[in-house]
Amino acid sequence: MSIAFIFPGQGSQSMGMLGSFANESPAYNEIIISTFQQASDALGFDLWQMCQNGPESELNTTRNTQPAMLAAGYALWQIWKSKGGAAPAVLAGHSLGEYTALVCAEAIDFSDAINLVAARGRYMQDAIKDDEGAMAAILGLENDDVIKVCDETAEETGRIVSAVNFNAPGQVVIAGHNDAVEQAVALAKNTGAKKAVKLSVSVPSHCSLMDSAGEKLAKKLSGINIERPVIPVINNVHVTIENDVDSIRDSLVKQLSKPVRWVETINKMVAEGTDQIVECGPGKVLTGLNKRINRQMPTHPIFDTATVDKVFEELS
Repeated sequence: MSIAFIFPGQGSQSMGMLGSFANESPAYNEIIISTFQQASDALGFDLWQMCQNGPESELNTTRNTQPAMLAAGYALWQIWKSKGGAAPAVLAGHSLGEYTALVCAEAIDFSDAINLVAARGRYMQDAIKDDEGAMAAILGLENDDVIKVCDETAEETGRIVSAVNFNAPGQVVIAGHNDAVEQAVALAKNTGAKKAVKLSVSVPSHCSLMDSAGEKLAKKLSGINIERPVIPVINNVHVTIENDVDSIRDSLVKQLSKPVRWVETINKMVAEGTDQIVECGPGKVLTGLNKRINRQMPTHPIFDTATVDKVFEELS
C-alpha cells in the first residue's frame, strides 16, 4: 500500500475546529494544545483561543488563517504519528497547505513556518487595497475556456484577471482586480458555465497582483533554514518534487502569483503508484475535489477523533 498525505489551505478553517478533541480524546487533545501553544508562543498571541472563540472575522483574516491552518494540520499529523499510523510515500498541500507538508516532511521547523506564513498573510493583504481584489469559482467549463474568458476580459478592461486554481475537472478559480473578476464571471456565464460565483475572500491569491508580496516573501525566506525533505513533497507550481533547498524557496515564492495545479498533483500521485490518500486538516474540501479528479482513488479525511481512529484502522 502506498499512501499520500495532503493538506488543505485557506478556506477550510472554521470556528471551533479541532475543539471536539477535548471531550473525545484527552491524549489527542494534549497534542493539539501543545502544538497551538508552540504556535502562540511564536506569534505572540493565543491562536487557540482565536480558533475556538473568535471573533470569526479575525480567524478569517489572511494573516491569522494561515498560521491557524498550519497549526491544525501539523497537530493532526502528530496525532497520526503518535498512533503509529502508516507512513506516507509522498506529501502535497493545496496553496498554504504546501507549507504544512514541508513542516511534516521536516524541511522547515514548525515555529519558523508559523512566523513565515503569518508574514506571508500580511504581505498578501498589503499587496492590494481592500475590496480591489477578488476571486471567483467557475464551474462547468473546460480549463481552456476559463483561460480564454480571463484573457479576453483582461484585454478588454486592461485589468488583471487569470485562472489561478485548477482544482478539479470543470472547477477552476479565477482571481484579479474586483471589476475584472466580475466581468469575467458574467462572460463565463454567457460562455456556458453552470455556475460562476465570487468567493468571500479578502485577497486575490495566485495571480500577478501578488508579485510585490512575493518579493517580500523571498527576503523572508532567505533567512529561514530549510532542509531536504525526509518525505517527498510535490509542489504546486511545477508539480515536481524538489530536494534542492534553493529550488524549494523559489517554488514557495512563485506559488504566491502562479496557479495551483491540483488536478495534475493528484494525477501525479496516481501515476507514481499512490493507492490511498489521507486529507490531514480541518474539513474535507480536498476529499471532495479528489472525488471529481479520480473517483477510483480513495481519499480519507481526518479532522476529529472518529475519523482519525477510523482511517487508522482502515490503513493499518
